[in-house]
Amino acid sequence: MSENKSVVVDIDRSVYDIKDEENDQEFFREKEGLTADIVERISREKNDPQWMHDFRLKSLEIYNQMGVPDWGPDIAGLDIDKIATYVRSKSDMKGKWDEVPEDIKNTFERLGIPQAERESLAGVGAQYDSELVYHNVKDEVAAQGVVYTDMESALKGEYSEMVHEYFMKLVPPTDHKFAALHGAVWSGGSFVYVPKGVKVEIPLQSYFRLNAAGAGQFEHTLIIVDEGADLHFIEGCSAPKYNVANLHAGCVELFVKKNAHLRYSTIENWSKNMYNLNTKRALVEENGIMEWVSGSFGSHVSYLYPMTILKGAHAKMEYTGITFAGKGQNLDTGAKVVHQGPYTSSVITTKSISKDGGIGTYRSSVTIQKEAKHAKASVACDSLMLDSISRSDTIPGMDIRTNDADVGHEAKIGRISDDAVFYLMSRGIREADARAMIVSGFANPVSKELPLEYAVEMNNLIKLEMSGNM
Repeated sequence: MSENKSVVVDIDRSVYDIKDEENDQEFFREKEGLTADIVERISREKNDPQWMHDFRLKSLEIYNQMGVPDWGPDIAGLDIDKIATYVRSKSDMKGKWDEVPEDIKNTFERLGIPQAERESLAGVGAQYDSELVYHNVKDEVAAQGVVYTDMESALKGEYSEMVHEYFMKLVPPTDHKFAALHGAVWSGGSFVYVPKGVKVEIPLQSYFRLNAAGAGQFEHTLIIVDEGADLHFIEGCSAPKYNVANLHAGCVELFVKKNAHLRYSTIENWSKNMYNLNTKRALVEENGIMEWVSGSFGSHVSYLYPMTILKGAHAKMEYTGITFAGKGQNLDTGAKVVHQGPYTSSVITTKSISKDGGIGTYRSSVTIQKEAKHAKASVACDSLMLDSISRSDTIPGMDIRTNDADVGHEAKIGRISDDAVFYLMSRGIREADARAMIVSGFANPVSKELPLEYAVEMNNLIKLEMSGNM
């Protein structure tokens, strides 16, 4: 296929945005449901090595055998057979921002990507629908031996063996139906390898934009932080609003080696027609540290529970997250941790805000295996309901298999204090602004963990949610 042609691999008969030969159009129109033909076509489009081609087809078999998960909110409004699994960008990936087509550039400029890339980031990748359209790494970071590239280049380049070794080993296709779907149709994403002892002083970032109506985004992120290395990786997500369902079923796999440190920060601002069924998982070895910082402000329904496996002795995990559920949203979020090694520790701190009938659910799972002697786990979840029609639930799960462990959980649900609002108004602040200030203060433990520009973005999202303009 020529480089200027745009292809959509659709899994029903509603083919859109196709600019290709008539036989391709007929191929897509004839297909309904996710089939082996569709997966084969994606594999050919991506020029997969044989093992990945076979992996996709095996994942499809697993997908067809599994039922939809029975945990989390109802997703009956999502008809997977009407989701396009692959939307090919109209542009090849660029290494310079000036070379990116204007329509795509304008989208990301509104999201702040160029400024952030120029001023504060070690490297940036930007994905538009199913493929990366921009990728750049600063020379001084590359000189340290840090590898930051798109998944497909890593799959076929000099790091192909590493990809083969780690790809979907933490999140196997058998994990749940949407993991199997991801394994069959994944496209795009980021590959990062930080060599032993290397400290990346400034963050790397990927930004994902799903711009096509009725489509899915299935990016795969694979990060390996080798022994004694240190990395901060930032992920941002957004999509415009359509009157049809969109699906996000990406996958994130993080490997934190001995004495290494990884901070993974996410701001998700999906549109409210999005079903966000993302899977994230980390494996931490001896003395390793894994930090999650998460802000979730969009989507119609979310299943989002980043999981950390503390494999090595003295491995640590911290999760700090906030969710804002507005009108028509049911956001089921939280975190999972498995303590395998002795003297491991985990701290989970979450904030949930619900407004205009939104439903915010905190769901957690803490498992301490019998070998995890002297493990420590702390869970704290605070919920703020801004009216009488919203809802907040806390569903903690704990499985403790040793007596030599220290485990605690606390949950608080409250509303904005009328006295606090009155006090601020007595100082000349409008009521709406007073309430927004109180909510921003509630979210401060999360925003202070983010780089400045992302903390500002999060506070702006909170203000928009409070005003009902999102």
